[in-house]
Order: sequence, then structure tokens, then C-alpha cells
Amino acid sequence: MASTSRGDSLPKVQCPNHPDAILVEDYRAGDMICPECGLVVGDRVIDVGSEWRTFTNEKATKDPSRVGDAQNPLLNGGDLTTMISKGTGAASFDEFGNSKYQNRRTMSSSDRAMLNAFKEITTMADRINLPRNIIDRTNNLFKQVYEQKSLKGRSNDAIASASLYIACRQEGVPRTFKEICAVSRISKKEIGRCFKLILKALETSVDLITTGDFMSRFCSNLGLPKQVQMAATYIARKAVELDLVPGRSPISVAAAAIYMASQASAEKKTQKEIGDIAGVADVTIRQSYRLIYPRAADLFPPDFKFDTPVDKLPQL
Repeated sequence: MASTSRGDSLPKVQCPNHPDAILVEDYRAGDMICPECGLVVGDRVIDVGSEWRTFTNEKATKDPSRVGDAQNPLLNGGDLTTMISKGTGAASFDEFGNSKYQNRRTMSSSDRAMLNAFKEITTMADRINLPRNIIDRTNNLFKQVYEQKSLKGRSNDAIASASLYIACRQEGVPRTFKEICAVSRISKKEIGRCFKLILKALETSVDLITTGDFMSRFCSNLGLPKQVQMAATYIARKAVELDLVPGRSPISVAAAAIYMASQASAEKKTQKEIGDIAGVADVTIRQSYRLIYPRAADLFPPDFKFDTPVDKLPQL
């Protein structure tokens, strides 16, 4: 008869006559056999391997091991639910034509609402190329707000969009309200309202956004070289230090700085091109540009190579 030796952790199955022998597992019969005496130490052992073989040229594809999806700690049941596919045979329906087996009976309404919100968050994040850590932080924020029930009357989509905006700012990669609104079905005003309510409900805060948070992304989307990006960053920072743009949003200041730097270089961009990328109107760029234009000579970095002199820049 097999014996088990209980150590510090889990019991160990071993042969009573040859405790040091390495047991051989018979996968076909599900037995563990002692190689020294042939004693069947354990039977009905469950094979946790793949149901079929994975060949060398298929290793890069999906693993055929059927072990289920990873647990989701954000759901109350740990997501250990059974998802029943749509029936196709006659045995799947009763005499009235209704499906006998439904997923609604295995998942609570709160888990179902959170699962739909998580899918919406993942879809929005994928559309603007956000990494997984931001998705996870957004899911956590949404779960906290949803469980507190502090935003009653607000749609889950609006809460999810505002949570994504907060997560981006907390992770140091802020996005504008218009960028979140572009991938969401919620208006900019509603996202802004939920943003303020979530900060108040969770008693949290976010860092103030600066012009440098958007500069590299805007310049990259515009196809501007590194020299123009560095000059625009320098111009925006100097304009803020000299208090030339009081009351202006960092996005409009960044757009005006990019316009000034591009007009002084060989890679000139129009106000409309910059406005489409930054999500600001042409008139907003012009208003910020007019504030910094009188001090343009003091705003450029010393090593900037001008293609258009400062006195030839457009005055608007």
C-alpha cells in the first residue's frame, strides 16, 4: 500500500518500500508506478497537460491547453462562471422554443454590468493605443465607483470614460477630453461632470497637466522633426515662465508653440493641421499665438536653426 510522508508543506506520494525512487506516471492509465518494484502507488491521476500535442511549428500560435481564462479579481465571483454557447440542436430548446440553458442564471447583474463596462474600457483604450496598465487602473477605478454607488443616475459608459481619463493622468500619459470623447459615445460635457464627481467620491486627485505632457505626441502625429519638437517645448515652457499666457489651457499653449516653431523651421504646419491633431480650434491657436508673438525673440532656444527669421514670422 502506498504511503504519504507529510513534510512542511503538502503530502508527498511515495513507495513504502522504495521511498527515494522517482515514480513513473502512466498517462494512459492514470497510474503512478514505482520503477523498482512495480507497485501502483497512485491511481486515477488527472493529466493536466494538453488534450493534444503541440508540434514545433505551432508553438508560436495559441496554446491548445484547455485550462480556461484567467481569473478576474475585479468580479465578485472571481469570474469562475460557466458561459454557455447558443444552442443549435433540438435538445437545447423546450417545447415552446425557449433556450433551456442561459448565462443569466450564472452571473449576477452587478458582475454583468461591470463585465460590460470592462469590455467598453478595453475597446476605448485599444482605439487610442493605451497600454494594459492603464486599462487595469481604469477597471479598478470603475469598480470602486460602481460599488460605492456614489454616481447614481450616471450611465456606466460615462463613468468608464471618465475613469479612463483619470487613469491616463495618474499614469503620466494624459489624454484630452476630446480624445476620450472621440472613442466614446458620451459627450465631452458629461465626461467632465463625471470626472469631477469621481474625484470627489474617491477623495483622490490628479496632477496638473502641463504643455510637455502633450508636446511629443502632437509633434509626432504631425510628423515634425526632433529639432522642432525641442524648440516648441522650449517656447511653451518659457511662455509659462514669463507669464505670457495667463488663463490659457496647456493644450492651446502647446498648439501655439508648435505653430511658432514650425513656422520658423522648414517644416511649416498650418493652424488647421495643428488644430486637428491637438483638438483645438484655429481661433484658439491664434489667440494664444498673439500673446507670445511679441516676445518671440526671447522664446526660442539659443541653438535653434532658423529657416524663417523671427521678424518674418506671421503676425496673425
